[in-house]
Amino acid sequence: MSTEQSALPPFSSLGLAAPILKAVQEAGYETPSPIQAQSIAPLLEGRDLLGQAQTGTGKTAAFSLPLLSRIDIKLKVPQLLVLAPTRELAIQVSEAIQSYARHLKGLHVLPIYGGQSMGIQLRQLQRHPQVIVGTPGRVLDHIRRGTLKLNQLSALVLDEADEMLRMGFIDDVETILKETPEQRQVALFSATMPGPIHRVAKRYLKSPVEIRIESKTSTVDTINQRYWQVTGTHKLDALTRILEVENFDGMIIFVRTKNATVELAEKLEARGYSSAALNGDMNQSLREKTVERMKKGKIDILIATDVAARGLDIERMSHVVNYDIPYDTESYVHRIGRTGRAGRKGEAILFISPREKRMLFAIEKATRQTIAKMQLPSSEEIADKRVMQFTQQLSETIESQDLSFFQRVLSAYQQEHDADPMDIAAALAYLVQKSRPLQPVIHTESRPARNERQASGDRDDRPRRSPRRSGQPTTTTEAGKQTYRVEVGREHGVEVKNLVGAIANEAGLTSQDIGRISLQDDYSTVDLPEGMPKDIFQQLRKVWVCNKQLQISLVNDANVSHSDRPSKRPSRRARVRSKTKKPNIRQFKKG
Repeated sequence: MSTEQSALPPFSSLGLAAPILKAVQEAGYETPSPIQAQSIAPLLEGRDLLGQAQTGTGKTAAFSLPLLSRIDIKLKVPQLLVLAPTRELAIQVSEAIQSYARHLKGLHVLPIYGGQSMGIQLRQLQRHPQVIVGTPGRVLDHIRRGTLKLNQLSALVLDEADEMLRMGFIDDVETILKETPEQRQVALFSATMPGPIHRVAKRYLKSPVEIRIESKTSTVDTINQRYWQVTGTHKLDALTRILEVENFDGMIIFVRTKNATVELAEKLEARGYSSAALNGDMNQSLREKTVERMKKGKIDILIATDVAARGLDIERMSHVVNYDIPYDTESYVHRIGRTGRAGRKGEAILFISPREKRMLFAIEKATRQTIAKMQLPSSEEIADKRVMQFTQQLSETIESQDLSFFQRVLSAYQQEHDADPMDIAAALAYLVQKSRPLQPVIHTESRPARNERQASGDRDDRPRRSPRRSGQPTTTTEAGKQTYRVEVGREHGVEVKNLVGAIANEAGLTSQDIGRISLQDDYSTVDLPEGMPKDIFQQLRKVWVCNKQLQISLVNDANVSHSDRPSKRPSRRARVRSKTKKPNIRQFKKG
């Protein structure tokens, strides 16, 4: 069967069970991938299937959606068995099946693999799961123990069969196949079809439907490809940092679902970026207007799904960002092909999670190109970029605008207050940059990372009592300062420099005024000058860092416990009356 199709059918036309179709529609998926479009119908009919397709072509949904549609929920025995070569893939497939089956009430999915406690798996098997996803060795262990019976199995899937062959599992796979009923349905997927896989298919599949997905992947040399591995920093924070320093004219950001296009467009708009969603729910007229606005420079960023961006050709598109990794290598090539056209240079950036590394390798193999790892820009780089943009805007404004009225206003102010013109200009610059600070953040040193400590000769591996466990601070609070707690920590991706920058800008402090900062998992503590005015305190409570409000609260020096609840107001000691409406910074610093 050929993958060349003028248009792929919608999921609603493929005959999936209503609960499965509902889950697909809720996820916002628009149309099936080629392997899904060709596999679903024959699997729904109960036919065996032999599919050749590369990693990441959407095979999991290709077999999960139709086979889940055939499950009898009332029958509390294993009905579907999926064999995967590695524990990582088994977990990934199990989670995907669970998400597709979320509206099948009473369905249980169980991953079983080596390395996990046998006791845990035995207890889970007693819940009578209808779907088992496992590695061949552990599945065979359970069969031999008698804890897994496949006598009522209705379907079996061999996922990445050539990988199982390479890892030496093919004999185990054949042993498992012999334990299944004669009339069970078999689907075999493999990126390649070596001789042993062909023999297994010929021996155990009955008149299978054969599907071959041709990989037509080639990328142009004018596109510079990079990837960023998702870490503790949230994807949106990482994206905004990249947007700060990348010199882009027009950008298209790819996400997987229609819902995500709207959500991300709204979040970027809130951060000051001119962006718009582009998805299949928009009528043709609105989509054309959105594209036309992009071409005319009225918007700079499009957030789109694969289907909505099909055939998109915009000359000013300098960057493509794969915010969500595509399902297959061909989609990746189509996506990044939106830039680097007609010999022009283009930039392609890919976001991946650790679990998606397999897909990264598949893309590199298919495109025959190495994708370089990128580092997120530092706060200093962001500040330098902002200063450059600020000075450029100054020059453009001086050259293009009539400033006579403003010159008269400032001249009158200078004469009335006998002020230095540079002080006036600096004050105006400060007011302009408050939402996007120009000054690079100078931060105090946090505890070095583990590998840094080892490199510096710290060999003491004895367990230390942390403040979270002992309820005691690591050091006493510096004289003239008080310890405050903020509700953002390492798990939110925060760094010391983030806290220093946020607090310094909002409280009017310098980095030297900020004392010891201790980062914990889900909160942090920071030492600030005594006598924080109430208005500054309330202002700091509302500040956002790494998508979390600081919710700052005063901490008792004798107790820095994780269980401390943030107080609603500072202690009497921290409340200093101020007669002016503006924060009295001098009084704050003096204490």
